[in-house]
Amino acid sequence: MKPKLLTTIRNYSWRMFLGDAFAGITVALVALPLSIAIAIASGAEPKAGLVTAIIAGFLISLLGGSRVQIGGPTGAFIVVVYGIIDQHGFDGLLLATLMAGVILGIGGVLRAGRFITLVPEPVIEGFTVGIALIIAVSQLKDLLGLPATKVSADLVQALPALWAARDAVNPIALAVGLFAVGGIALLRRIAPWFPGSLLVIAAASAAIALFALPVDTIYSRFGLLPAGLPAPSLPPVSIARISALLPSAFVIAFLAAVESLLSAIVADRMIGGRHRSNAELLAQGAANIASPLFGGLPATGAIARTATNVRAGGETPIAGIIHALAILLITLGAGWLCGYLAMPALAGLLIVTSWVMSEPHRWGERFRLRTGDRTLLFLTMILTVVTDLTIAIAVGTVAGLALRLIRKDVEPEEWAPSDRSQL
Repeated sequence: MKPKLLTTIRNYSWRMFLGDAFAGITVALVALPLSIAIAIASGAEPKAGLVTAIIAGFLISLLGGSRVQIGGPTGAFIVVVYGIIDQHGFDGLLLATLMAGVILGIGGVLRAGRFITLVPEPVIEGFTVGIALIIAVSQLKDLLGLPATKVSADLVQALPALWAARDAVNPIALAVGLFAVGGIALLRRIAPWFPGSLLVIAAASAAIALFALPVDTIYSRFGLLPAGLPAPSLPPVSIARISALLPSAFVIAFLAAVESLLSAIVADRMIGGRHRSNAELLAQGAANIASPLFGGLPATGAIARTATNVRAGGETPIAGIIHALAILLITLGAGWLCGYLAMPALAGLLIVTSWVMSEPHRWGERFRLRTGDRTLLFLTMILTVVTDLTIAIAVGTVAGLALRLIRKDVEPEEWAPSDRSQL
């Protein structure tokens, strides 16, 4: 369970530091707008996303079991976080995240990393596609410039609300959002290592500020972002509150474990390495304990940022540490500039993210799965969309394990996740 940092630091050199520094700064420029967008989509303040990228990103790299893993807020949590905030308030989310961190830490101590592979891959794919669909629909509000419309994380409620507000569409906001979608998608295809999302969003936001266009920005919606980090504090704790939030804490812990280990596997393939799953769980636990103390969101390994790190030349956890410190320095010195970021452009970023997250190019492969696996995938996806993630994960996992026993395939298959590194 030794952190990879202790292993890689033995033969560290200035050449490696320069590569890590360039990669860390590059990833920070990718993570900055994405962390803000994820926080807003989750129903939280923009600063919560930045705090998570700084605190959790630092700890995941410092203590983690992967050489190149980058941690922070991810799209997988948006639906869960939105639901917890809606039902229990932001303080409830902080406590649930802290509890999830404890659960992850216990899992790491008990060496439970290998048991995550018991979760059937069709279940993971099913809830990933379902979450991607919900994220995309939830961003249509800001893409269309509908500031007065509150869109629920429940897709069944969201679509009628959006349709009812169709006459209030802001054509300028829509044009900005479509520009962001096209620009971000193009730059990700041409230069996946380049922080093109920030460039596109900055260009769109600069045009809005320069021409005083009637489009919502972070400042007009949330006010000025505070510089630096807030003082740490413990959220309100009681037996009743812990009991009410325990199911949510287990869902957060499950998602953090699955996403971080999937990301680590993808990173291993890119660098020809091998991660330490139990050290990774311990790092995720520490990150999810510390993040809520500063007002942050749940965190996990981020596949896209990890891949960007590798492509930009990152070789050791120092790159992830530099990424977190770079975001902190940006918030201290130029955080006020984030207030100019346009809401439709951030919505466009998340729509592109959800599109890549759903891996549309793999539908042919999915339809060719065995009947049981195909049914499991669609069952989990539909339950994610029409009920909630807790039910989808529980039903999908139980059904998948039952299917494995029926097939007498008791030993867990080695995970073979596809390369979602463009996300």
